[in-house]
Amino acid sequence: MEPIRTRGHMLILGATVVMPNSTRHADIRVSNGTIETIAEPKILEPNDDELLIDGSGLHLLPGMIDPQVHFRDPGQPDKEDLESGSAAAVSGGITSFLDMPNNKPAITDLAGMQMKLDTAAAKCVNNYGFFIGATPDNVENLVEVVGTPDAPLSIPGICGIKIFMGSSTGTLLVNEKEALNTIFSKTAGLIAVHAEDEKRLNSRFPDFEDRTDIAAHAEWRDDITALLATQLAVELAQTYNHRLHILHLTSGLEADWLNGITSLPSQAGEGAIITTEVLPQHLTLNEKDVELQGTRLKMNPPIRYQADKEILWKRLLDGTIQCLATDHAPHTLESKNLGFPRAPSGMPGVGTSLAVMLTHAQAGRCTIEQVVQWMSTNVADCYNMIGKGRIEVGADADFVLVDMSTEQEVKDEHAWSRVGWNPFNGHTLVGWAKMTIVAGVPVFERTEATGPKGRILVEKGTSGTPILMAPWK
Repeated sequence: MEPIRTRGHMLILGATVVMPNSTRHADIRVSNGTIETIAEPKILEPNDDELLIDGSGLHLLPGMIDPQVHFRDPGQPDKEDLESGSAAAVSGGITSFLDMPNNKPAITDLAGMQMKLDTAAAKCVNNYGFFIGATPDNVENLVEVVGTPDAPLSIPGICGIKIFMGSSTGTLLVNEKEALNTIFSKTAGLIAVHAEDEKRLNSRFPDFEDRTDIAAHAEWRDDITALLATQLAVELAQTYNHRLHILHLTSGLEADWLNGITSLPSQAGEGAIITTEVLPQHLTLNEKDVELQGTRLKMNPPIRYQADKEILWKRLLDGTIQCLATDHAPHTLESKNLGFPRAPSGMPGVGTSLAVMLTHAQAGRCTIEQVVQWMSTNVADCYNMIGKGRIEVGADADFVLVDMSTEQEVKDEHAWSRVGWNPFNGHTLVGWAKMTIVAGVPVFERTEATGPKGRILVEKGTSGTPILMAPWK
């Protein structure tokens, strides 16, 4: 008789395990969704209630955490929703995500946040967290969600405030310093900013409004536009000693300016804790790719130039940039094919981000251990996540088993995102997720039997929980 296996109990054998201080062959026992034992190979005997996973020839990594996605729920199911976005994420080895508030309608109060948490509980197959959106006049709503400087709140699944300092749609634009002062001075928690200077964008627009070549996008939204907003956000954070995270860094100018200002929360000294992130797109693509692919690669802030890419790598490697995100922002191919400037900005990314970065590791640009730091350990650090980002006894059993030896071409038809395409279409990558595990439960697998797209192993809403994040003082 086949033994009864208990959900969240497993034994992973024979993998090369990336742990905080070492990478080695080990066997991992999981009990009730947490890591119980890490042992030398061939010591642990399987229990009857355990699922046995053969990790031979694979790397076992802590589950990746994507701290910036736009899963379009509520309001734009033709592009994505929490079900399809969550599926796309686990296909790429992402066991936890943080989702943005620029929905239809925008999420700017506690009721909206609770609605998204309830929707995620019903639809997701991995762990989830959400930002509340700032407007020029909703500080009371923000305080209800994150608290005040003297009384910070920490609600499971709520990660902080998102401020669009430039180029937001709808009501989510806060670009006047008075409103920004109010938010930074009266709220607790983490503030994440889309840093582009709206006034500079508007003043420069007449010089570019008649251009129909995609190169105009990066010329208009130049590095000074980004730097001005980043400098203002840092000034406000330092004035009010507020936790600040600068989203999707794109320019070498900003990265160099931030050197000496940013640090991981776990390593920070006195004063405001300021962190930043970069996207795999900006570490991989440049102006030549934009010229070739056109509006598929249109995003805000834009993919810039080879010189920017090299500086971003330098500042990622030296610790000025703490972590990676995707800014997964899907649009239909129909809308992306409208040409410049009509095509919307944004692209999917959760399904390939880990493989893109592990391909860089295989090429010698970085190490597998650094990818784990940037895409998991440091993300958990940046957001005060409890139990995430590390393979160690007592941590949550969120894992991804990846294959570093098998190449696979990115093809649009293999995408799990509802829009059915990927900006890395045609690229050959290694490091694909062979199995993604959430709290000791396999939720996705990619095998010879499934083919390169893989398959989801659980029903929606049956895996994943709101991410626990400790409050910021």
